[in-house]
Amino acid sequence: MDTSGCRFRAASSRYMRRIVYLLFAALCSCKTEVPVQPVPIQTGSGVSGPPVIRGIADEIRYQVEAGSPQSLAGAVFLIQDRNLGATEFGRQMNAVAAALLRSVYPDVPVRYLPPDPPVTSAYTRILRDTDRGVYTPPPEGVRDFLECILPFLALYPEPGGGVLLRNALPDLERAARLNPDSALPPLFRGFVYEREGDYGGAETSYGRTLELAAGCYPAELGLIRIMNSRGEQEQATARLAELLVRYPDNLGIKKEQARNYAAFRNWSRVDAAVAEILQRNPRDGEFLLLGALSAMEQGRYQEAQAPLDAYASIDSANRQYLFLRARLQAELYHNRDSALNYLRSIIRSRPDDAQALVYMAGLLMESSRPEDSEEGRAILSRFLGQPNPDPEVLSLAVKDAVRRQTWREAGDMLARLLSVRRTSGDLLDGYRVERGLGNSSAALSYARELFTREPASEEAAGAYLSALIDTGRQSEALQIIEQRIQSAGGGAQKSRYYYLRSRTRNNDDAAMNDLRSSLFEDPRNLDALAAMFEIYHRRRDERRAVYYLKQALALDPNNPRLKRYETEYRAALGPNY
Repeated sequence: MDTSGCRFRAASSRYMRRIVYLLFAALCSCKTEVPVQPVPIQTGSGVSGPPVIRGIADEIRYQVEAGSPQSLAGAVFLIQDRNLGATEFGRQMNAVAAALLRSVYPDVPVRYLPPDPPVTSAYTRILRDTDRGVYTPPPEGVRDFLECILPFLALYPEPGGGVLLRNALPDLERAARLNPDSALPPLFRGFVYEREGDYGGAETSYGRTLELAAGCYPAELGLIRIMNSRGEQEQATARLAELLVRYPDNLGIKKEQARNYAAFRNWSRVDAAVAEILQRNPRDGEFLLLGALSAMEQGRYQEAQAPLDAYASIDSANRQYLFLRARLQAELYHNRDSALNYLRSIIRSRPDDAQALVYMAGLLMESSRPEDSEEGRAILSRFLGQPNPDPEVLSLAVKDAVRRQTWREAGDMLARLLSVRRTSGDLLDGYRVERGLGNSSAALSYARELFTREPASEEAAGAYLSALIDTGRQSEALQIIEQRIQSAGGGAQKSRYYYLRSRTRNNDDAAMNDLRSSLFEDPRNLDALAAMFEIYHRRRDERRAVYYLKQALALDPNNPRLKRYETEYRAALGPNY
């Protein structure tokens, strides 16, 4: 009997299964350019040398241990292609591959069988612990690579189980010795080093991971985070863009890109990235909060309400959520007491939370209650006493000195602040300090730099116009003011320009017309109220002067510009003042 045709058909069948396997793995890991190949790895022996594949079970284990997106996809395919899903070995390897895909590569769309590991398997016990966030070190003497590496899933990508990450390093080293060709030990080592702040060690480990598995995008993302930590924004942004070309639909990379935009305050791009992420998962808590933060940083406070309300049903005790709620109460609703309640909730559980404490100090120092002001300054003094105060602490100290009009103190703090950073807010403070010190030309220099940097900012325009007026350049200022009044929509924005125009007038009557227009647009414009008071004070019109002084003091009871008139007008102001 001629069997050559049968042998040919059998060989063809094996060849076609191999082609289908390769195509399946490549499609499942379609977010990478690296072609899928079986990666034979010596398991459990720790002996170097050419690997020997003894059968399909060995090949599946090799693919699982390799730990790349392609190899895991290939292992899942082989389990299904060879109908091993019901066998003890197949169930065991399917569960391990599924756990690695879920934890390490959640954005790789691989369809694995529902995990159903054998109850008696050592891997089952380990995976049960990792699901609960419990890290169980492998016993001494264990020679199984997976038993050494799988416990780390309890700590990746978010540490849990109350174990210090560095304590897991010896177990990762043991896993690397058992299988030096797997991408998982160096990837997890890089994660540990990064979290511990050892960026050199993390960079080396992530680099080694990519040598072993070029498609391991979590290692790429780790290297990008290290670039950002070093201030290498352009390189990080370019590498992210390159990754997105290779992995156009990878949500994990899109999330890292959104974080990258936020780190460098590119809020318009944050908005677009967050919108895409939330379209896929409207309850992604991290990006609900990032969306709220982005809206608030751009002054669109009302838009921050919806994502914060949505997040409240996820975790209303979350520290970042409480902090953003505090900001919303303070900056949108001007409800200091409500904001302080949110901040105190944070500090009760995190007494050393610097961001919450510094923000609380700022709110307390704005209070008209002496006990609040004292508490706020005590917090500020504590932070200023540290060897290298954070720039936010120095910025708060500048603002406090400006509020109290202690200009020399403000100037000293400003110099310290500008030695470490020079943001737009710092330039605005620089303008205010120099103006308070009477250095009009220096104030104009800060205001011009700010206006050049942010020409669309109303605060920047107001500072620049005010500085022009202070230096006698009324005609130059007036030309810009008239344009702005015509284009302003009304309310506080238009009110500010009417007030500034009043300062260019040559007589009180013309100035008062502009001030009335300013107060019509915004009855709470403190500068306009104070200017009206001062005109009536000069005219010795006590009744009208008191009318405006009362309104101004109601808005800012501790304003030094107005406090000096309290004694003179005490009787007219009444007992409440």
